[in-house]
Amino acid sequence: MNNTRIGVDLAKDVIQVCIYARNKVLSNTEMTYQAFALWLINTKPTTIIFEACSTSNYWNQVALSLGYDAKLICPKFVSSIRKKQKTDANDALAIVQASFVPDITFISGKSIEQQQLQSIMRLRDLATKQKTALSNQLGALLLEFNIRCSPRLGGLRGAIESVLENAENEFSCALRNSLKAAWDHYLIICQSVATYDESLIKAINEHPECKKLLKLEGVGVINAVNLYIALGCSEIGVFAKGKDAAACIGLTPIQHSSGGKTKLGSVGKYVKNSILRSQLVVGSMAAIRMIVKRDAKTKKERWIQELVSRRGIRCAAVALANKNVRTAYAMITKGTDYKAELLAM
Repeated sequence: MNNTRIGVDLAKDVIQVCIYARNKVLSNTEMTYQAFALWLINTKPTTIIFEACSTSNYWNQVALSLGYDAKLICPKFVSSIRKKQKTDANDALAIVQASFVPDITFISGKSIEQQQLQSIMRLRDLATKQKTALSNQLGALLLEFNIRCSPRLGGLRGAIESVLENAENEFSCALRNSLKAAWDHYLIICQSVATYDESLIKAINEHPECKKLLKLEGVGVINAVNLYIALGCSEIGVFAKGKDAAACIGLTPIQHSSGGKTKLGSVGKYVKNSILRSQLVVGSMAAIRMIVKRDAKTKKERWIQELVSRRGIRCAAVALANKNVRTAYAMITKGTDYKAELLAM
């Protein structure tokens, strides 16, 4: 099947496969997951495009291992190409049609190592949200009884323990048991977050490419793992340049250019990976607050201090995050280490 393209729409229980060759659709059939796996093995490798979804990374890895030129494509782009009603067959055909669009940018697939790190990160993110939500709820419920969580009295822990130990506060046994269960649940969540943090530290030590990102200013364990997941390995990355990666994350100004006039606006508020951008900017902000308090030791620190004096700390934080993404991209794709250039003494 020379010059053949295969569009694959991944659904929950079935897979729709559209084969396009010789300027026409040869077939557009529905398969089970087991049948599709056998079909991949028995078919001559060619270009295959998956719509990015929850199982697309797995099938992308399988196709690559079998010699296919496997790619992932954005679902929103496919929906804009689809001409008829939404069905699995029409989606599979639209995937093929979208792959022929000039200058299309495909989505970077993840390796199994990156998927595992991403799973730990998502478990940690959920546990962190649950921890914050439960802490806020317990504090608000106690405040209804005019019981305040003071840091001088042990914070939330001190308030809960004081309520449970005070036999004269007229709290019923049912409420005491409920508060005790909620507090135990909170402690379990805190322990889960600590376990996830330990797992990330252990995992980052097992990935040299990820560990060396810790040398960047404002990049800790969380940001190093997130950058490694987002930028990918050089074998499957789709960014041609580091500035493309920074733009995808949302760390570059939005253009409003027309008529030969270039006009740059503010950094976009709505991006695909807003959580990563927020964490990178927060990390950069923390690093800048330390850098401005001391004399610059490197050329990068002097650049940061000059930028802060000209544009302010918030603008400098975004600029540093942008530079960190571009530097991380170069470190991962070229296999180099980060060495800050010292100022001449």
